Amino acid sequence: MRKLLVALCLALSSLAISVQAATPNKVIVVAQSLDDIISLDPGTGFELSSIQSIYNTYQRLIQPNPKQPTQLIAGLAQSWKIESHQIVFDLKPGATFASGNPVRPQDVIFSLTRVIKLNQSPAFILAQLGWNASNVDNHVKQTGPHQVTVSWDKAISPQVALAVLSAPVASVIDEKTAMSHAQNHDLASGWLKMHSAGSGAYSIKRYIPHKVLLLQANPTSPGGAPKTPMVLIKNVPDASTRQLLVEQGDADIARNLGADQIASLAHKAGVKTLSLPYATVYYLMFNTKASPTLANPKFWQAARWAFDYRGIAHDLMRDQFQVHQSFLPIGFKGALTHNPYHFDPSKAKQILQSAGIETPHFTLLVNNQPPFADIAQALQDSFAKAGIKVTLHQAISSQVASQVKEHNYQATINFWGPDYFDPHTNASAFAYNPEDGQNKTLAWRANWHIPKLNQQTLAALAEPNPAKRTQMYKILQTEVRDNSPFVIALQTRKLLALREYVKGFIQGTAPGMVYYQDVTK
Repeated sequence: MRKLLVALCLALSSLAISVQAATPNKVIVVAQSLDDIISLDPGTGFELSSIQSIYNTYQRLIQPNPKQPTQLIAGLAQSWKIESHQIVFDLKPGATFASGNPVRPQDVIFSLTRVIKLNQSPAFILAQLGWNASNVDNHVKQTGPHQVTVSWDKAISPQVALAVLSAPVASVIDEKTAMSHAQNHDLASGWLKMHSAGSGAYSIKRYIPHKVLLLQANPTSPGGAPKTPMVLIKNVPDASTRQLLVEQGDADIARNLGADQIASLAHKAGVKTLSLPYATVYYLMFNTKASPTLANPKFWQAARWAFDYRGIAHDLMRDQFQVHQSFLPIGFKGALTHNPYHFDPSKAKQILQSAGIETPHFTLLVNNQPPFADIAQALQDSFAKAGIKVTLHQAISSQVASQVKEHNYQATINFWGPDYFDPHTNASAFAYNPEDGQNKTLAWRANWHIPKLNQQTLAALAEPNPAKRTQMYKILQTEVRDNSPFVIALQTRKLLALREYVKGFIQGTAPGMVYYQDVTK
């Protein structure tokens, strides 16, 4: 078996496509791009492929139901009790990590406090509880042999706190295993960048950046043993190559396909295609400190009329997208469905002229994977008709992510999916920027100074009345939709293809919610 896996890794690490009768029975072979991965550490990884790995290699205290993500179910917690500004969790007896080490309260404390102390990109999710490096040790405590109490001082409802603790960043790490690899007080972030120390259905057998991620079954996972021993995720950057691999039987699953690939596979023998609803919104974001033009609200207004929403959603992407202009995706309570903007280059020109903005231009940093490159080219054309010059700069996902986080960009187009299933998950990204160096939200990445909007977002977070809270999120959505450096434009569907013999694969409505545990073939 070991020789087979080595041979398989070597074969699929090659860019050449070999014609095989089928993939090995005990290995699920997935073709997708892995170029976005910066880290596989739950405390630092915030890229789509990283999150997908974390869902399969780690567990949280409580977790979304894969088939009904708005419903939270037990993970490593056997039960929990909600009290005033705190939740008491009783851990599952006998639960172990993939290493064989028992899951202890100390592991929970280590994992949650570590996120705040590392203060990397996903830390803002837990920081919403009011936690920081100075106080987090006081808010996550062992209160019994198998019990942990999580508390907060901020005005946050327990339902929001539970939702936050179900996010991938709250994954529980095996402290003993991880810290045995720590170096220079890095809390093992260097080692966990390419390894796992969790209790999920799988563990990382090997990761070769930009080539392959090999997962091996964890038969003692508290969530149940997976049905297939290995999952091999091959980095295949080109969507057409992914299509060919699944068509020939060299891959069992091909992810991140475009409309052209799905159309080509629609009637191929032995292949089934899926178009799945996704709670993901695509947006154009301007860095307000990159130039005076990009900081001008009148330019933001013009950009809203220079975006060819329908042309991209229906004509270019063949209904892979639908027009949606609010930060809460359809499916979330309180999501606005009215889309007031449409492509009107004459109106965009008029706004620019009235504002005295002459020869506007910007460089659009864009992921070289579909659908980003196609959307970017369409934007280049539509903005040109409005008198706005757009220069495209394509790069791999990880480079785009790094440049945006470093504020080293003028504009970018990207997507945002919920980290947990509560309206605050998107409001805290688009409408919250406390500028404290800890909460690196989308508003922070846009360098958008919004003290008043911050107050409104925090007020909605604390509001105990559900109806009033929903109305507050509608007001927030309207403000961001109409007066922000974000042009929110589209909501997507995920397109993928599987061999007909593949059963049990689950893709949740959030982008990272990919589950291999029940996959058989």
